[in-house]
Amino acid sequence: MSIIKVEKLTKIYKSHISKPGVLSTIKSIIKPNYVTVKALKEISFSVTKGEMVAYVGPNGAGKTTTSKILSGILYPTSGRVSVMGYIPWKRENNYLSQITFIMGQKTQLWWDIAPMETFLLNKSIYKISESDFEKTLDELTTLLDVKDLVHIPVRKLSLGERMKMELISSLLHKPKVLFLDEPTIGLDLLSQEAIRKFILEYNKSYNATIILTSHYIKDIEIADRIILLYRGEIIFDGNKEEILERFIKKRLVTVTFNTMPEIAKIPYNIISREGQTIEVEIEHKEISKFISFVFKSFDVKDVKNQDMNLEDAIKEGFKNASLY
Repeated sequence: MSIIKVEKLTKIYKSHISKPGVLSTIKSIIKPNYVTVKALKEISFSVTKGEMVAYVGPNGAGKTTTSKILSGILYPTSGRVSVMGYIPWKRENNYLSQITFIMGQKTQLWWDIAPMETFLLNKSIYKISESDFEKTLDELTTLLDVKDLVHIPVRKLSLGERMKMELISSLLHKPKVLFLDEPTIGLDLLSQEAIRKFILEYNKSYNATIILTSHYIKDIEIADRIILLYRGEIIFDGNKEEILERFIKKRLVTVTFNTMPEIAKIPYNIISREGQTIEVEIEHKEISKFISFVFKSFDVKDVKNQDMNLEDAIKEGFKNASLY
């Protein structure tokens, strides 16, 4: 069952432009010039309940614009969107009480007071009962290992600790749909890993639907599915295995021989040779055939396949898109 449905979603911005200089500035005030930017170009996709989707693209691809429309912050120019049966930009209370939008670069915590004060404020805003509040707070602080920090002023917390508090504050009302925009940006490696583990735990514990945008490959890897967005258009939508198969056309296979054969007898693209070992660049679909060939034809000691790399596949996808 689809909990998020997006059909031919388009968002067009008009940006004011002016040339440098006083005269140009005056002219632009009297007769402003605008440039039209298509942030989203009739994109369509759906997300099922409990699914975690990595929404990936270079800067300016339209990732945050999509999240803002889905969460009701922005109006689209055209197209249809439904989240849990609601139209997001109507901003109905029943809808807003079931979602959260977390941006790694922005904070809702107050700098000079303890996170607990913000938690209590959100308890009132979302009308969370005392028992539910205490139970959920205990679960979240335990998962994130910050029980001893909730009464310390925010300014005294590290960046990683503040991000954990942001997550707790945004999840106290147990939202069914999460929009996470760069949740690990700027964090150290240990904090990033803790946040990823928490997102996975929350997804499993609450069967929450998550759309995650990030430039970090480790964040992307925890998702069930990957959508690649380039210049406002979806260029790929599928799981990790499918993206590797589609964009990694060739792989390196390393063969070590007990007895080195004549190179001329190996009708494949050998890119390097050292001692008894060669490296062969080969199409993915030809690997099984190649391995069978070398074992039948030569005295082989070992064969190793290069692991297919998700980051390389994503880069290749964007590189291919830029050629069109």
